[in-house]
Amino acid sequence: MKLAAILLTLFVAISHVGIMILEMFFWNHPVGQRIFAMTPEVAAASEVLAMNQGLYNGFLAAGLIGGLLRDRFDTIVFFLCCVIVAGIFGAATAKFSILFTQGLPAVLALVAVLISRDKFAK
Repeated sequence: MKLAAILLTLFVAISHVGIMILEMFFWNHPVGQRIFAMTPEVAAASEVLAMNQGLYNGFLAAGLIGGLLRDRFDTIVFFLCCVIVAGIFGAATAKFSILFTQGLPAVLALVAVLISRDKFAK
């Protein structure tokens, strides 16, 4: 079960690296505008805010990857909980589908990590 926990957590981390790249580098680009359903004007006006958001997504990914590399149960749980809270907040304030694209994978990873608790370093 630890392998499933690691793979699910890695999936969450990689998805946040992808989100970071989109928000920091492709927000004000046709790709980002299409993915986030924005007009060029909206993208240009919110580009700096999106870069800030992207940086925070990068921090989430870095925390998860660091926890995995150090085999740290507490670090992994903390950052997965942060992702879950971000997913809930994003669903409530931005787009409901964020609950499923960000929140649900993190919940699944957290459940797997909690089941595998004894296999991780404390």
